[in-house]
Amino acid sequence: MRKHLFRYLLLLLGVGAAAAAVFLFLFMRPLPVEVVRPAGNVPIQVFGLGTVEARILSKVGFEVGAAVVELNADHGDRVKKGDILARLNSAEQEARIAKAKAGIVNAEAAIKVAEAAVGKARAILAQKEQLNRRKQALVARQTVSAETAEEAQMEQDVAVAELAVAVSDVEVAKAALEDARAQFDMETVLLDHHVLKAPYNAIIVQRHKELGSVLSPGEVLFTLVEPEAVWTLSYVDETSAGDLRVNQPAEVRLRSLPRQVFEGHVTRIGIESDRVSEERRVYIACDRCPESFHLGEQAEVFITTGILDKALLVPEAAVEHFSGISGTVWTVEDGELQRREVTVGQRTLDSRLEITGGLPEGARVVNRLRPGLREGRAAKILEETSP
Repeated sequence: MRKHLFRYLLLLLGVGAAAAAVFLFLFMRPLPVEVVRPAGNVPIQVFGLGTVEARILSKVGFEVGAAVVELNADHGDRVKKGDILARLNSAEQEARIAKAKAGIVNAEAAIKVAEAAVGKARAILAQKEQLNRRKQALVARQTVSAETAEEAQMEQDVAVAELAVAVSDVEVAKAALEDARAQFDMETVLLDHHVLKAPYNAIIVQRHKELGSVLSPGEVLFTLVEPEAVWTLSYVDETSAGDLRVNQPAEVRLRSLPRQVFEGHVTRIGIESDRVSEERRVYIACDRCPESFHLGEQAEVFITTGILDKALLVPEAAVEHFSGISGTVWTVEDGELQRREVTVGQRTLDSRLEITGGLPEGARVVNRLRPGLREGRAAKILEETSP
């Protein structure tokens, strides 16, 4: 009986010793950890997803309606400012111009007739004035009756009035000439509206109609873009948009060219954010552009808002109770593990957080959470990493 009891005690003692050894090995031995080291020249970037767009895009057509009789441009063509893109049938308008030109000739002839009438009225007035002077002299000598003198004076007054009417007719004829000339100018302008010219150096994105089509006034015939005005419209989450400024450098990656990076800069930041997606519109102008572009193509944008000359960056996954401005990290201090509440500054695109305060002198920050972390436990630094 004693022998069995002795064996049982020995077994319990062995199990206890083994458990103690396992406990000491797992929980009391120095815990191997990795720590981070300061990094330099770290870019702080903001990510945005957007599309290739054109700042200057025009849908052009004729201001008048008629049939298209000439087309000089098509999809993909590059045109210069002033190039003739298309013409409309202008026979009717040319007839109107001919009629307006005939109106000018008629108005000029009417002026000559009116001026001749003025000359005739002046001659008649001179004759009536001379006759009236003689009659007034004779009536003074009582050679003619007073009634005869009064008739002579009345005839002179009538001649004066007729001269005034003739002069007015000249002014009316001149006004009619100006009206005819204005009508001619208007008809000429309308004839010019039958010719469609490129408003600027452009690329034809689309031709909407073909030769012979009858267009209504204002109907779109071509869609144009200015190639130098192509930019990327990106949408940036409002939580990341606080540090965005105009002229900040940016990198653009197109979906069709994922291995190439195109340099640009922020040229405009939208004043109004999208109320549904809570994103801000940011426009990126291209500094080094691709040879060709495709409007509406998806693009990834990386905007550099700042550079950290020297910073201690810890992975966000290694920060506990992160509130956006502070959190708790594990540190190695004098060979032992400690927990410290630290303040956080910038955040990188690869989810690293800048520690700006809260670390004592000589503390090393653990870069990855793992089982066995306990305050006061001995720690062994495996290596220093810079994520």
